[in-house]
Amino acid sequence: MTAPLWTGEAIAAATGARPIGTLPAAVTGVSIDTRSLQPGDAFFAIRGDQFDGHAFLRQATAAGASLLVVSKERLPALGALNIALLVVDDVLGALEKLGAAARARTTARVVAVTGSVGKTTTKEALRHALEPQGSVHASAASFNNHWGVPLSLSRLPADARFAVFEIGMNHPGEIRPLVKLVRPHVAIVTLIAPAHLGFFRDLQEIAEAKAEIFEGLVPGGTAVLNADDPLEPLLRAMAEAEGVTRITTFGEAEGVDYRLQRFETAGEGSAFAARIDGTDVRLRLPSAGRHLVQNVLAVLGAADLAGADVVAAAEALGSWRAGKGRGERHRLALPDGGEAVLIDESYNANPTSMHAALSLLAGASPGEGGRRIAVLGDMLELGAFSRDLHGELAEALMAARPDLVLLAGEEMRVLDTALERLVRHEWLGSADEVRTSLRRHLRAGDVVMMKASKSIGFSKVVDDLIREFAPPVPGEPAPHAFGQGA
Repeated sequence: MTAPLWTGEAIAAATGARPIGTLPAAVTGVSIDTRSLQPGDAFFAIRGDQFDGHAFLRQATAAGASLLVVSKERLPALGALNIALLVVDDVLGALEKLGAAARARTTARVVAVTGSVGKTTTKEALRHALEPQGSVHASAASFNNHWGVPLSLSRLPADARFAVFEIGMNHPGEIRPLVKLVRPHVAIVTLIAPAHLGFFRDLQEIAEAKAEIFEGLVPGGTAVLNADDPLEPLLRAMAEAEGVTRITTFGEAEGVDYRLQRFETAGEGSAFAARIDGTDVRLRLPSAGRHLVQNVLAVLGAADLAGADVVAAAEALGSWRAGKGRGERHRLALPDGGEAVLIDESYNANPTSMHAALSLLAGASPGEGGRRIAVLGDMLELGAFSRDLHGELAEALMAARPDLVLLAGEEMRVLDTALERLVRHEWLGSADEVRTSLRRHLRAGDVVMMKASKSIGFSKVVDDLIREFAPPVPGEPAPHAFGQGA
């Protein structure tokens, strides 16, 4: 019989809580959101930026929570609740204590991932690579902030063999307390890039903030750095200043520990050969993109450092795909019987990831009579650097050889101006206008790539297009679709 994640008494002991009622013998999960809460979960009523979990205690009870962790300050106003309670001074602080207790009891090899781009992709690829070799626990979605990391830690089963945590930030000082909870054996920094640059002076300051991850490495732990990153020397110096004695590298340069030796686009995927600390691997990924392969080098290096078999990890990655909004390709069945291809890069955007997405478009081959269409939306949180960084996209965009460019958002106006007399293009005010324009332009053979910061709303446009132009199910009539244009 599988042991429960926690007992009520264990949570009370870890958090220093005062119990009210009979604590459950088995707590099967930890939740902070009643929408995803599963029966048997402990519900921590944390206070977020928009909602206070104490307003959802009855919903948590109705959904089958096994106990509620609540604030002493809010207790008098809660009324009668027919469920066990744990009363604490600070609910988020209690969640952090539970995460620390989970880390203290585990024997898992722990990997932490940070960087300006590729954190979630690297974390998910590492999860996939390790799963055939033992129980793997990893952060859900992009749970990488001040509540996501302790929540992910608190869900760590005692018997896991591997644990992978994503740690993010958009201000200095945010990684430091989180990595000291995680205490990784391996710390990966994917790449330093101008993401959230509006909150920093320059890229060096971003690197310094990311380097906080080295402060939590366990004694004898290993830092994994991108040798192709111009800021690698600074990261290395900061790791050494924190007493890190083992530093490994990944990339394409001679002499790195995890080196890309050959890369080629293979249909809608990628094929490559690499040498991982003396072991040769050859791999075909279902997802395309040199930037994904570079992240996979770090994944295979971390798997090796965590004690996994590198060849088996590489074989497992043969069935791994990058997540939603990270380069997925979708076939759109058009009303005239033809097809278009949609490359979904809608998850998020910064200058580095925008260049990577444009390289995917450059490598795509339109069908007969088709075109390359780039649909780009604002890159946010770039502050005073925004205008220059949007304008500088023109060169990479033209290198992708687009036939049509659709731009959305106020920040993209500068690129709209830069593209005058270079390529056919339209500036649009919103994601809704993008949807309308694409419906008008789409024709058979087109390849469309969509990329913007998450809050621009391109993911909704992608979902609408996939639903509207879904290939017909055999035996059923084709779905209604809107008209086309030239």
